[in-house]
Amino acid sequence: MATSEFPAQKDGSKAVLQETTVVVFVLGGPGSGKGTQCPKIVEHFGFRHLCAGDLLQAEIESESENGTLIQNFKKEGKIVPSEITVKLLQQAMQQSDNKRFIVDGFPRNEENRAAFENIVRIKPEFVLFFDCPEEELTKRILNRNQGRVDDNIETIGKRLKVYFESTLPVINYYNSKRKVQKIDAQRSIDEVFEDVKSVFAKLRPVARVGSTK
Repeated sequence: MATSEFPAQKDGSKAVLQETTVVVFVLGGPGSGKGTQCPKIVEHFGFRHLCAGDLLQAEIESESENGTLIQNFKKEGKIVPSEITVKLLQQAMQQSDNKRFIVDGFPRNEENRAAFENIVRIKPEFVLFFDCPEEELTKRILNRNQGRVDDNIETIGKRLKVYFESTLPVINYYNSKRKVQKIDAQRSIDEVFEDVKSVFAKLRPVARVGSTK
């Protein structure tokens, strides 16, 4: 089983995360600007940025059994099994001194959402949703030319299909809970961030942690 790759959780660690951790999910289609805006949130508001995609990529580069499995899923444009992603996020949270997190690109489907709440036992403070139409997303992905295995035209179509079929229902779920803060992501980076700042300014003030480790 995939979970056997991860060390057993220490007693009480869930409780520690529950009591001290603030989580904001950052969602939007591929190319919507999540990766651009998250570092700005870190700089201005002192959050730790956890990118599900980066954690998965690091696991691939570790050449572990899980890494090979993740790579195969990415080549097919499929979503990685929830337990793998959630365990990587949970480890990163437990190892961080900063307990205020923006989680970029997660949850990507209802299974992700349920797994996070069941395993980590934290509900998000809110969901930051970068709203952008499919045509603009496709143009941005083609233009960024990062050499990623999932940036060819065929896989882009698969990724967008997965997003609209699997991730939008998650956003709708949180919207029904009045947890979604929607941002118009078609505008310039600075214009988008002005709206982002307004959203985070509403958070209850918490003493800023010196390190974003």
